Amino acid sequence: MHVKQILPGLFQISNRLSNVFLIDAGELILVDVGDPHNAKAIQKAVQAIGRQITDIRHILVTHCHRDHAGGLAAVKQMTGAPAYMHPIGAAAVRMGKTRLEYTRPVPGLLTKIAFNTIIIHFAHGSGIKPAEVEYEVQDGDVIPIAGGIRAIHVPGHSGGQLAFLWEKNGGVLFAAEAASINFGLSLPFFYEDHEEAMGSLAKIATFDFDTAGFCHGKTIVHGASAQFKQKWGPI
Repeated sequence: MHVKQILPGLFQISNRLSNVFLIDAGELILVDVGDPHNAKAIQKAVQAIGRQITDIRHILVTHCHRDHAGGLAAVKQMTGAPAYMHPIGAAAVRMGKTRLEYTRPVPGLLTKIAFNTIIIHFAHGSGIKPAEVEYEVQDGDVIPIAGGIRAIHVPGHSGGQLAFLWEKNGGVLFAAEAASINFGLSLPFFYEDHEEAMGSLAKIATFDFDTAGFCHGKTIVHGASAQFKQKWGPI
């Protein structure tokens, strides 16, 4: 995995498929954990910035898909850190479920091809190792770590998906898969509920934040909320 500093106290840890984020607020906070094979790579990335894996004291998980929550059990074992999720996602992860069976592609031939490719990738061992989630987080809750991290319930792509807004550095949004950045700011390839997903994008567009990190693709370092407002804000 590759580790890159985005802002003071914020690092993006990436492999060829997905990103996780690390907040350094004295104690370390991990946002998402990636797939079941990520734990050792995360450990090496943390060591690369001069810290130890046991410095991770909190794990925020955006949703229960395999490429975001799959490594939770392993990372928890290495760190002893508690996990935070929405109740819907927490219930799935405790049972080793990903809710992938509920997803449908966005209309269109190209998105259907992309969706089928993703489903084939995840079909082999689509479950995850069950893991405990100590804290269930609701929409609007402010988690009292790193100066305050606000949870924003953004269902659609996944029923219990949360975005997290860290109100430092001009505001940093961890957007989960409420949106995609692979081909410019756009929609992900698949959803549980497309109408809910569009409502979630409109909801995100009501917040102010300078930076936005995504589970897949590059981070928008400056002017992120303006892009959300232009695309999905009120006309």
